[in-house]
Amino acid sequence: MGYGDKLFWLSVLIQRRYAQICAELDLTPMQATLLCAIKDEPKRMTYLAASLGMTKNALSQLVDRTERRDLVNRVGSDQDRRVIMLGVTPTGKVLADAVYAETADRLPDIAKNLTPDDQRDLERVATTVVDAADVPASARS
Repeated sequence: MGYGDKLFWLSVLIQRRYAQICAELDLTPMQATLLCAIKDEPKRMTYLAASLGMTKNALSQLVDRTERRDLVNRVGSDQDRRVIMLGVTPTGKVLADAVYAETADRLPDIAKNLTPDDQRDLERVATTVVDAADVPASARS
């Protein structure tokens, strides 16, 4: 199995664990990701579409479904009335915090069979990859 194959299967393991956590909280993985992206402050819809790799139309549909569950709300910008910001409701904030905490707590289980040294190496490499990918610091907290 080549390096790319191993990364593919690592991705599958991570996605499977994340989907399990989301299902336990009655969220789709995309709803959970959206909530986590805005859990600490509202974000522009255009920014969210770009950072989540979605078209504006697909994001609008996701927001519509999530808004019907009273987890997010659209708000106008104080600086520009044309700009739509997306924020979490109090219920959405509780769920976002739960997803974030559960994921941070349970995702490392995929490396439970590694030695402590290998686990530290994986953490170091994961940190380097995330830092190099320009993930905003606010998303890494």
